[in-house]
Amino acid sequence: MRLWSIHPKYLDSKGLVAVWREGLLAKKVLEGKTKGYTNHSQLIRFKNTNNPIISINQYLLQIYTEAKLRSFNFDKSKIGIINTKIVQIPVTSMQVQYEFELLKYKLSKRDKLKYSQLKKINKYELNPLFYSIIGQIENWEKIVPEIEELTMCKHLQ
Repeated sequence: MRLWSIHPKYLDSKGLVAVWREGLLAKKVLEGKTKGYTNHSQLIRFKNTNNPIISINQYLLQIYTEAKLRSFNFDKSKIGIINTKIVQIPVTSMQVQYEFELLKYKLSKRDKLKYSQLKKINKYELNPLFYSIIGQIENWEKIVPEIEELTMCKHLQ
């Protein structure tokens, strides 16, 4: 399960569909409607909010909005109750950088055009649900050593 902190506009088509499905799975887990993935590390930041269901719904709304811009046909009714005011979740600066490097790595293998667009970007946006704070890669992240090394090198530049 990968619930990206970066803005969904950076995802390729496969990534957007995957994060929608994974977000819906995360929603079921948070609602207690499935027995699997209950301790998945990607859910920690949602579980740490005052209302995990509203938070995951806000997350899914951002994915839905991006999908609609691309003329995808995601079912908005699967999202559920949406709070009109986004209550943001903090994410560390190094986590965001790590995720962006991980996405570029994945795209370099599956979508060369999207990769070529992203490799030129130095400053990137977050999913509006999140805001950046200074800090290292999050403790809950499952780190790919090559990507961590790349992230650290970029951070030092």
